[in-house]
Amino acid sequence: MPESGRHLVVLTRERASASFRQRVEPYLSALAEAGVACEVVELGDSLLARSRQLARVGRSAVWLQRKTLTAWDAWMLGPQARVIYDFDDAVMFQARRSEDGPHPGRQRRFARTVRRSRLVLAGNEILADHAREAGAAGQVAVVPTGLDASRFAPKADRAAGGRLRLVWIGSRSTLKQVERLREVLEALPARVPGVSLRIIADAGLDVAGLAVENVAWSYEAEARLLSECDVGIAPLPETNFTRGKCGFKILQYMAAGLPVVASPVGVQSDIVREGESGFCAATTEQWLDAIAKLAADVDLRRRMGAAGRQRVEREFDFKVLRPRVCELVLGVL
Repeated sequence: MPESGRHLVVLTRERASASFRQRVEPYLSALAEAGVACEVVELGDSLLARSRQLARVGRSAVWLQRKTLTAWDAWMLGPQARVIYDFDDAVMFQARRSEDGPHPGRQRRFARTVRRSRLVLAGNEILADHAREAGAAGQVAVVPTGLDASRFAPKADRAAGGRLRLVWIGSRSTLKQVERLREVLEALPARVPGVSLRIIADAGLDVAGLAVENVAWSYEAEARLLSECDVGIAPLPETNFTRGKCGFKILQYMAAGLPVVASPVGVQSDIVREGESGFCAATTEQWLDAIAKLAADVDLRRRMGAAGRQRVEREFDFKVLRPRVCELVLGVL
């Protein structure tokens, strides 16, 4: 790999991952336009493969996406590499046991990574605080996970009459978040006749008494599938791990012009502005009341959907984030 101040090596586990697609890839073309040669390297799984990849970095700047450094990784990377570390999850916790506190091994790797970094790009302020507390040596900047709002056509037709199609978008690994809402979903048809739920994921869900439409996710179809719905839902249990979540599905709902009902966990309670772009709900009754209120008032759905869309365009669109991210990265170069 060339040892040049205008050369950036992007190290990622998987270039096709959603995290890479939303947090790194949108900025590479702008950096290229600024004269930076960007090289994306998918890190190997084996120690030998990673060692060879890291040893070749030399004096290049390195944008390390999400992966934390083992002691061996850090040694192979060498002291001259200028590291930018980007993360959008509470990587120092195990998702299933986060209430036990940070996992010792994960915490050591995380601390080692942020201490080696000249710039840390954190997905939200909670994650940024984790980096500072772990001893980050360089600048820590909050960069929310953004999106291209132009991909999402804001919902235009909103049917009155009480019929409501809820939507949740996610994956097999996060579908348990909706499972936790089962009591609400089973009670919902009695409160909102004609209500239905669309699940956009690589797995399905069945709920007694509720019409559920399970639709396979695809990048090409997600914007259309969301715009055909009325209200986005974002249930989330409160743990040390989930407090670090960046609320990306909420941004997708808002980009599609949908009001949102979400658990008030981490940044979700900031992204969803109560009474403006949606509601936060912590109890079964709060969830039922919020959904029933939106079902009964088409004008409220329209106003909230428009407010959410405007905020996405103002704060979370790649067009807004790109200049700042490029300025931060160029500062390291």
